[in-house]
Amino acid sequence: MHSSHPRSAAVAALVAGALATGLLTGTAGAAEGVAADGAVRIHDIQGTTRISPLNGKQVTDVAGIVTGVRAHGSRGFWIQDPDADDNAATSEGIFVFTGSAPTVAVGDAVKVSGLVGEYVPGGVNSGNQSVTQISKPAVTVVSSGNALPEAAAVNEYTVPAAYAPAGDPAAAGSINGLALNPSRYALDFYESLEGMNVAIGTSRVVGATAAEYGELWVTVKGWENNAKRGGTLYGSYESQNTGRLKVQQLAPLAQQPFPVANVGDKLTGTTEGPMDFNQFGGYTLAARTLGTLSKGTTAPEKTKAQAPGELAVATYNVENLDPTDPQEKFDALGKAVVENLASPDILALEEIQDDNGAKNDGTVSAEQTLARFTAAIAAAGGPSYQWRTVNPSNNQDGGEPGGNIRQVFLFNPARVSFTDRAAGDATTATGVTTEKGRAALTHSPGRIDPANPAWKDSRKPLAGEFVFRGRPVFVIANHFGSKGGDEALTSHHQPPARPSEAKRLQQAQAVNAFVKELLAVDKNAKVLALGDINDFEFSDTTKALEDGGALYSAIKSLPKSERYSYVFQGNAQVLDQILVSPAVKGYTYDSVHINAEFSAQNSDHDPQVLRFRP
Repeated sequence: MHSSHPRSAAVAALVAGALATGLLTGTAGAAEGVAADGAVRIHDIQGTTRISPLNGKQVTDVAGIVTGVRAHGSRGFWIQDPDADDNAATSEGIFVFTGSAPTVAVGDAVKVSGLVGEYVPGGVNSGNQSVTQISKPAVTVVSSGNALPEAAAVNEYTVPAAYAPAGDPAAAGSINGLALNPSRYALDFYESLEGMNVAIGTSRVVGATAAEYGELWVTVKGWENNAKRGGTLYGSYESQNTGRLKVQQLAPLAQQPFPVANVGDKLTGTTEGPMDFNQFGGYTLAARTLGTLSKGTTAPEKTKAQAPGELAVATYNVENLDPTDPQEKFDALGKAVVENLASPDILALEEIQDDNGAKNDGTVSAEQTLARFTAAIAAAGGPSYQWRTVNPSNNQDGGEPGGNIRQVFLFNPARVSFTDRAAGDATTATGVTTEKGRAALTHSPGRIDPANPAWKDSRKPLAGEFVFRGRPVFVIANHFGSKGGDEALTSHHQPPARPSEAKRLQQAQAVNAFVKELLAVDKNAKVLALGDINDFEFSDTTKALEDGGALYSAIKSLPKSERYSYVFQGNAQVLDQILVSPAVKGYTYDSVHINAEFSAQNSDHDPQVLRFRP
């Protein structure tokens, strides 16, 4: 519980009258929170579920101490009743939405009258939980300079190991109507602190600073699913990492530099402020005071160079690269290819935009983008890469409108050759044929099954045929549909809805079917399907790619603590993969961590490299 005090013996006598006035609604349990003087208390408003029992009701003279003021975005302030009840499920804090810059200060004792409501960040169709608040307020400042209520401790001892209860089947899987159980479930624990003054101690940074938003992610559990380099691994749908918490700056902290933190750093000392909930990340400590950053030793990785007889194949999402980007981005990406990826023989790129980026004028060629990128690689001491790609139809492959992102093969002609076979176009499918007893592509480069509805508004796979030391190798560059439209882990639906998986499952089935065609002609064909799969190594998408033993996700050859290519809301996870056919043996795999863990990024993805002897 937060703290406790005896309830007044006179409370029960007030219940009937309070209900008769329409001031209170919901259960008698909620009405029991009325103070002896008849005033509504914050814990009466918060109640014991996620939805206030007073939702839609006017309340008068709700008393509290101001614990935080937000003068930007959703403007308002938090208040907390310093005299808590004895129920751990009822929060003693609440947000007061003013709409304009608040005129109160931290430490003010206030009385607030207004309308109780449930605000859903991101909209009611987002699946997000709601924030109980008071809007259209009339505020009276009673006194100033008061001591703040003692902060509730959020740490490895107070946050439960279980993430969330199963949603109510009768309510479409929602947990909104379930009684909070803060000692058993992490989401219930955080919800029981909604709007309250909370504090964390020294915590590990598991999501790098996003400077534009003044935020970072920590975990209050030092031992929970540790990644090798200091992050927190997302290893299954059942392991949500309950210790993760977003820390975001709050005025007057907003007037000070926010620490630039990388994964593996620590936020030491005490960080304190109200418990908020927002659209991008859910439960958030709105930091009124911030601990001190202690820098760790995490540094960008460098993979080892391939041996003369090894073929190095890599994939890298370069995040909407186009000629309007500053030369510094091209130079940094080029340097990374040379110094961090050791100049792979074949490099599949995702998110190469057309020659004028997001300008939506029908341009689809990416020759200028690729010329600048390959020149930057050469200037950094790398090889003179050649490229192959198929231009998309305008605005048919998703991504940023007008950008026309596509996959591209770069290859080092001094080490590997590309087999050109009647290059396909945006709508022509490549197929499998037999040449001299071996499998071959009808179009190289060519797109796989571009008319399949699975690829509607999504990037079509790019297939290419290469030769290394006289041996053919087939490479399929992919960029599957994004997770856009999926609900957050903190959704009021538990488990959260993940509708984007349906499209990726169909895409995976299409690629798997094509690989099986190659293997039907030559069971020893060396095939690599790689790219931004936008899904986890344990997902149904990956299982569909692997179906029938056609492919295997090589990142699973790494120790679990090293399996990640992306960090999202403090969860280190796999999105980028290289999958191999059975004939690709004796390989070494490296997820080269150069971006995802760092505040300064050239992309938000880490590249992947696989080396083997064909």
